[in-house]
Formats: sequence, C-alpha cells, structure tokens
Amino acid sequence: MAKSALIIGVGGQDGAYLAEFLLEKGYVVHGTSRDKDVARFENLARLGIRGKVKLHSAVTGDFRSILTVVRNTAPDEIYNLAGQTSVGLSFEQPVETLNSVAVGTLNILEAIRFLEIPTRFYNAASGEMFGNTGPEGANETMKFAPRSPYGVGKASAFWATANYRESYALYACSGILFNHESPLRPSRFVTRKVVRGALDIAAGRLDKLRLGNLAIARDWGWAPEYVRAMWAMLQQPEAEDYIIATGRSMTLETFVARAFEAVGLKWRDHVEIDRTLYRPADIVTSSGNPSRAADRLDWRATIAAESVVDHLVDAERKQIAAEARV
Repeated sequence: MAKSALIIGVGGQDGAYLAEFLLEKGYVVHGTSRDKDVARFENLARLGIRGKVKLHSAVTGDFRSILTVVRNTAPDEIYNLAGQTSVGLSFEQPVETLNSVAVGTLNILEAIRFLEIPTRFYNAASGEMFGNTGPEGANETMKFAPRSPYGVGKASAFWATANYRESYALYACSGILFNHESPLRPSRFVTRKVVRGALDIAAGRLDKLRLGNLAIARDWGWAPEYVRAMWAMLQQPEAEDYIIATGRSMTLETFVARAFEAVGLKWRDHVEIDRTLYRPADIVTSSGNPSRAADRLDWRATIAAESVVDHLVDAERKQIAAEARV
C-alpha cells in the first residue's frame, strides 16, 4: 500500500513543495489549514496539485482539532510546517508566534503519544535558534542563543520534540533549516521584496525601494531542494536532528546588488536605507554547517545563493507577465 503523509501547514511555501515531492513519490498526501473551506491554497494551485492533496481543517493551538485530524488520517509520517513564519512579524506578535510554534508543536507530539500510533514526526526548526553563528557556521551541537520571539519559539519546539523522542520513544526529529527561498514566498519576506522592487523600478512602476540593514548575512538556499531533506530524515533507522543549509552566507547588500544587476540597474541609485525597518535585535551572520546531512542523508544543496537570486528574478518576471494577462 502507498505510504501516507500529513502535512500540517500545507498551504505555505515548504508545505506546497513537500506535497509536490511526496506525490511524486507515490504518497497519499493529507494537508491542513485553519479552515480548508476558506483557504485558497494558492501555492498548491501554482504547482498544479490543488486537487491531489486531501485537505482538512485543523488549528495547531487547539489540541482537540489536532487530535481529530491525526486520528482520522492515521498517517505514516507527519510534517509540522505550521505556525507564524516571519521573524520580523514575531517582534510585533510575540505571543501569537510562541503559541503557534511552541504550543502547536507540543499539541501534535501529544496527539501522537495519546493515540499510540507508529507515525514518524518531522518538526520544522530554524537556524534562527542559534542567533549569531559567525562565518564558520553552526553545527548540531552549537548552543542556542535566539534573538527574536520566532527563534525562541522554534528553540522551545525543538526541545519539546527531543524530549518526546527521549522520554516516550517517539520517532521525532527536527530539521534545522536555514533561510531557503522560492517564488512561493510571501511578499513580506525581504528576498521577495527586493526582487519585486528591482523589477518594478526597472519597469517604471516604482521609484525607490526602502530597505533596512543591508549588512546582515544569511545562508540562502533553494526551498524545493530543502523539502527533500525533510523526507530523507524520516527514512532513517533512528530519529536524529539535522542542519540543512548551503554552508555559506551572503550579505543582504550582495543579494540586492545581484538582483538589481539582473535587471540592468545599479542598486545604489534606487535603494533608500530606512532605519525604521531595522529589527529590535538582529543576527549579524547566520550560516549552517550541513556536513551531518551530507554524511548520513546524502543530501547537499546544489543551488547557491547567487543562483537563488537569479531563479527568483526569472520567476518574478514570469509572475508579473501572468498578472498582466489577467
């Protein structure tokens, strides 16, 4: 019989790409959102899989809701990709962020334990848990020092997952993913904002692009590659936590320069620095060491940050063209 998977938060960037990947693997894929009858599932539609995923309503902050969907689907694998996903927004909504990320993860773990089902559980952790990593990058043993409510919530969910693995013998692991981008990112993410801004300025639709701190450096990868690592983690004999990253960082200034260069412009002529866009606390350099994933999962990022920018520009051009035809 085909394997089944439940993706909690299937409507987001990672959820949509993971659903696509699992469908290609022959899985029966279930997915949740807060209200399946209201949600538009635009990302699933963009990938052409909207009608192939069995959709359910579930709220991670409501234990009964989670218990019901896990009981009804009885999946072989559960992927927890739900919760507030924006680091910047977490400073404005810290309580919602911690509830959706930390309490939401705990509810899923407790549902698995309560139902006593042999499902394998993947938790979406984040490189934000480490805070500043330095250019050498974090490995799986580096101590956490988060600098945002989002990072704090992810660290709490990570330890809850580890505790259920050790205390209740659940097959439960966390993927510590560093920044990974795609055309499915919402416009509030800086990568999408930069690329769309550059294209709009080149076309005369925008005069200036306002950005915050360009000195920060991030380990940017390509999201469709990263969901393969999520799946690979749940295929191992023993549950273990893994860092998923490219292994090198790029400054936001370099990212911006490459995006503007791709549309034939010099970024300094069109970008204004706005200090109101700076975060209350920020990470200077965030980078991950993916050697464990390479050794044990045979997973490596093949698309570097420079190519990520190029892919995003090409995809945004196509999106703008599609919008113009509507």
